Amino acid sequence: MRHTTFGNRFGRHGSTSVLGMLVVGAFLVLGGAAQAQAPDVTFAKDVASILQEKCEACHRTGQMAPMSLTTYAEVRPWARAIRTKVVAGDMPPWHMSKTTGIQKFVNDISLTTEQIDTIVRWVDAGAPLGNPDDLPPTREWPSGERWRVGSLLGRDPDLIVTSTPWTQPAEGQDQWWQPVVDSGMTEDRWIKAVEVRPTIEGRRIVHHGNSALAEFAVGKAGEIYPDDTGRLLKAGEKVRFDIHYHSVGEEITDYLSIGVWFYPKDVVPKYVVKHSPMGVFQAMDTFDLPPHTVTKHHAFIPLETATRILSYQPHMHVRGKSMSLEAIYPTGRVEMLSYVENFNFNWHVNYVYADDVAPLLPAGTMIKLTAWHDNTAGNRANPDPTQWVGWGQRSYDDMYHAHVRYIELTEEDYKQMVQDRRRAATTNNDQ
Repeated sequence: MRHTTFGNRFGRHGSTSVLGMLVVGAFLVLGGAAQAQAPDVTFAKDVASILQEKCEACHRTGQMAPMSLTTYAEVRPWARAIRTKVVAGDMPPWHMSKTTGIQKFVNDISLTTEQIDTIVRWVDAGAPLGNPDDLPPTREWPSGERWRVGSLLGRDPDLIVTSTPWTQPAEGQDQWWQPVVDSGMTEDRWIKAVEVRPTIEGRRIVHHGNSALAEFAVGKAGEIYPDDTGRLLKAGEKVRFDIHYHSVGEEITDYLSIGVWFYPKDVVPKYVVKHSPMGVFQAMDTFDLPPHTVTKHHAFIPLETATRILSYQPHMHVRGKSMSLEAIYPTGRVEMLSYVENFNFNWHVNYVYADDVAPLLPAGTMIKLTAWHDNTAGNRANPDPTQWVGWGQRSYDDMYHAHVRYIELTEEDYKQMVQDRRRAATTNNDQ
């Protein structure tokens, strides 16, 4: 049972992520005596494969990143900046704690300690190319017009639902566009996978786009549901969009397209994938950020049935600092499930748990959500630490909740899954 999310990993505010601000003259700085000696680490042998695996999804032509990093010629001028970003943990964007809570995720794009060390040693050695024969084969990526999920499933969507176009002016306030369109469905069908995407130009102005089918956000673009799980799309249903647009100094017209892949008509999955914006209603009632303070808010969500959590996606705005997800079991035991310790509003990463560690929670468990916000001058993203901030939709208001995908289990299924997991753990320990 595997749930996969495919991300879009370049931040909304391009200026905050543009590496070039850090590297004026970097090409002249690198090199010299370090290149005179044969290095142990080279781009061809060691670094190119890391960039292919962890960076090229965004850092290639036609994607949101400000520069392509698919060849040595493209990477070399940015070497010093790349070093700075990976050492700081800013790139690739993965904000989950490496020491607290569950550590296995299907879509983990973070660099390992060894990969960071390799990049650092390569840059410090002068960022040499090495032997071109050592280069890995060029990685083939879907074009900007192709569906990422489709490239994995091997087919185009069975259904495409498109929002009514919106034109965002070059200058102006953020806008929330909420068109309602027909789904075009003439019969009930079960959804296996879904992907949401703006137009290529529109990616510059879309912060996020929600619908009952799926969400697009910077850091999240599509989902493939685990085997034997899905969502039902009924005949005649309409789709309501909620799209957050912002101006970028140029008038741009955009629309969102939702690609839907169905199970075969004769297949009915056993489990229904459900979504909850956990904590949102409690936050709307109690959220309050005094000026010049770091605050902590809690939300508690009871689970009336046994539940398996598939994914966890924190949501806050520019003052958001960190968010934890804990389980308080009926026995009173408390377990930290996940802790996003360095939340960044420019990225909306959906953390998809690996099959063998996805939280299995008995009925009666209480989910505890804790959100920290930094409304001080020490928060560089804070537009005004003197303001008293309440809950609101604008980026400069704030909020908190967690988008959680989950399936509900019968007691029998829950006990069987727990038993299977324990048996697998015992087998692994014996090997």
